[in-house]
Amino acid sequence: MTDYLVGLLGEGIRRSLTPPMHEREAQHLGLDYEYRVLDLLESGEDPANTPEIVRRARDEGYAALNVTHPCKQLVIEVLDELSPEAERLEAVNLVLFRDGRMVGHNTDWTGFRAALNDGLSDARRELVVQVGVGGAGAATSYALLDSGVAQLVLTDQDVQRAEAVAAKYRTWFPGQTISVVGSEKLAESLAAADGVLNATPMGMEQHPGVSFDIHALGERAWVADIVYLPIETELLRTARAAGHQVLDGGRMAVGQAADSIRLITGLEPDRARMRAHFLELLGTPVTSAPAAAPPAAPSPAVSARATPTTAQLS
Repeated sequence: MTDYLVGLLGEGIRRSLTPPMHEREAQHLGLDYEYRVLDLLESGEDPANTPEIVRRARDEGYAALNVTHPCKQLVIEVLDELSPEAERLEAVNLVLFRDGRMVGHNTDWTGFRAALNDGLSDARRELVVQVGVGGAGAATSYALLDSGVAQLVLTDQDVQRAEAVAAKYRTWFPGQTISVVGSEKLAESLAAADGVLNATPMGMEQHPGVSFDIHALGERAWVADIVYLPIETELLRTARAAGHQVLDGGRMAVGQAADSIRLITGLEPDRARMRAHFLELLGTPVTSAPAAAPPAAPSPAVSARATPTTAQLS
């Protein structure tokens, strides 16, 4: 009998690397672990049926579901509990089934926090610019603030969306400065930044290009990306050639998968081993591989609760 039956729920997710990452690491941990893909495009089910799909998974004996676009918000209404961060972010990418109850977590933000710790452990983070706040951008900006960024500058094509995220986060991080700039002032912010994060789909195979002018950065600034298909995006390639320290999107993908495994099984996965497997799956080596930092601390305990952009992260 399978120790853990886990699924990934979303649209257009057949190419996701999450299932093989989970199954390989579970094998190393000595677990009988089956991971199924529940692709709405393949089943023909409407995303609006997400609550019923989740209930069905619970009744069929699933231990957990990872959840990605377009279901991260739709799933919330059916859940019994949310972790504090999932409640704040208003997005769930992991549902645990425990004693008949359904508990929602968000490992996107912890995954990016782990990526920072693994790949940019010594990098200065006084002032950081994040380009894009939709989808995964809400989680990465939360992680940046949680990791101690003193000044976070947000920019997005939808300025009102960026302002809404900034206003919400100012309540939770009152000791830190969170501002929003439009495209006309972005270059000025980049010039002063210690680092910049691309949290847009720019750089994905279907969205080639870069989301900002790399030449506007100071020479010591680091450059991070959430995109991992391809793992060496045009942005990172250009930044590396210009001498900038870079962080690829694969580290976030591995981080959120590792955190999901820990929450599902109670066992601590080997993140360095998962990273190596991830790169093996991609078949593309990464030229910069900083030493791994210790695993991020476990997420706080849950509390009872009264766009294609993110699909590639699961």
